[in-house]
Amino acid sequence: MPDFRNMTLPEMVRHEGFTCTCGREHICPLDYLNVGRGILHELPDMLKAMGTKYPFVICDDNTYAAAGKLVCEILEAASIPHQLYIIPCQTDRLKPAEWEVGSVIMHYDPACDLILGVGSGVVNDICKVVAHAVGRKNAIVGTAPSMDGYASNSSSMEMNHVKVSLYNQAPSGILLDVDILAQAPMRMLWAGLGDMIAKYIALCEWRISHLVIDEYYCQDIADLMREGLNRVINAADGLAARDPQAVQAVAEGLVIGGIAMAYAKISRPASGLEHYFSHMWEMMALERGEPYDLHGIQVGIGSLLTLNMYRDIRKIVPDADKARDYWRRMTPERWESQIRAIFGKTAPEILALEAKEQKNDPAKHEERLSRIIGNWDRILKIIDEEIPAYDQIYQVMSRTGMPLIPRDIGISDDDTVNAFIGARDARNKYMTCTLLWDLGLTEEYAGKLREFIS
Repeated sequence: MPDFRNMTLPEMVRHEGFTCTCGREHICPLDYLNVGRGILHELPDMLKAMGTKYPFVICDDNTYAAAGKLVCEILEAASIPHQLYIIPCQTDRLKPAEWEVGSVIMHYDPACDLILGVGSGVVNDICKVVAHAVGRKNAIVGTAPSMDGYASNSSSMEMNHVKVSLYNQAPSGILLDVDILAQAPMRMLWAGLGDMIAKYIALCEWRISHLVIDEYYCQDIADLMREGLNRVINAADGLAARDPQAVQAVAEGLVIGGIAMAYAKISRPASGLEHYFSHMWEMMALERGEPYDLHGIQVGIGSLLTLNMYRDIRKIVPDADKARDYWRRMTPERWESQIRAIFGKTAPEILALEAKEQKNDPAKHEERLSRIIGNWDRILKIIDEEIPAYDQIYQVMSRTGMPLIPRDIGISDDDTVNAFIGARDARNKYMTCTLLWDLGLTEEYAGKLREFIS
C-alpha cells in the first residue's frame, strides 16, 4: 500500500506507478520534478533526464524577465542549442486562447524535441496544448506558485471566448526554483494560497459525491491532498513577507494537487464549487469582453463564500416534500429560461450537456434525494471532518492582505448569485450547489448568499 504522505515529491512520480488499496493504479509519469531554493541550475540535468537535445523555449515578456533570460543563459553555458519564442501580449495579460496557441505553433521549429515553458498558469497551459498538437513532450520552469496545474494533464483555455478545460498531456518535467517563485507579483502568491484553500471544499464534496452518486473516491489520494493543504495553512502567515519556506510550502502543495489529480484521473481532489464561482465569473467576463482576475484569487473568494454556506448547511433538516415541491416548480421551461439568462451565448452548450446527462430527470432526483436523506448523519460527519471554521480561514487569508469578497475584485452581487445558481449546470459534477438543488434549497441559499455579500 503506498504511503503518499511520507514520500518526497520525486518519489511520487515513478513511471511504473502505484497499486492502491482503492483498486486502481495511480501514475504521474514525470521524468523530472524538483522544488527548492536555487535549483534553476539543474535545468541541464532535467533536459538530460528527458533525452532533450534541442528545446523550444516559450515565455511572455514578464516571464522572460523573471527567469526566461536566465534559462537561455544556462542553456548556452551548457552548450544546449535552443529556440526562444516570447509570446506577444495582445492585452495587459497573456491569454490562454487560440491566437496565442497559433502564434506559438507558427514560430515552432519542428526540429525541436521539447516544448519548454517558462512561466506559470497561462504559459504552462499553452505549452501543454502546443506539445499535444505537435507531438512533443513538454516541461515547465515555474515563475510563480499561483495554481495547481503544473503537474496536471488539463489546460484551462478560452475557445471562441468560452472557458473550457482541455485534457491533453501533463508535463514531463517540472522545475520550481523557490528563489524565483518568491519574487512573483504578490497577487500570484495570493492566487496560489487561494487555489490551495479550495481543497477543503473539494475533498468534502468528493466524499459526499461518493455517498450520493457512487462516484469513485480514494482515501489515499485524499490523505495526500490533506497533507499538502495542512503544510500550506501552517506556513501561510509567511507568504506576505515572501518567506522562502512559506513559498515552498505553497509550491509543493500546488504540485501535490496536480499529482493527486493525475492519480485520480479527475479534478475531484483539487476543485469543487469554489472553482466554479471562478469559472462562472470568467465565462461572464468573456461574454461581455471584460477582463477578469487571477483564477486562484477568484477561487479563494469562492472558497470563503462556500465555507460560509456550510455554516448553514450544518443546520439543515432534509425535507423530501420541500425538495419535490421545488422540483415541480422548476419546470423544464423555467429552468431553460434561467440557463439562457445566466449563460447567454454559452447557453446552447449547457442545454446540450443536460440533454446528454439528464441531471434534471425526476427519477434521478428521487434516487439522489433518498440517498441524501438516508445518509444525512454521515454527510454531516463528513462536513465536520473536512470543513474548517469560516472565521479561521478568513483570518488566514486576511493576514496575507489578499482580496476576500467579490466586490474586492469588481464582481457584482448579481454576478455572484448567478454564478452560484449556474455552477450546478456548468459541468456534470456533484458539488455543494448540486446537494442544495437536490434538497430544494437553491433559491433559499441564493437569498442567503445575497444577504451575506450585501
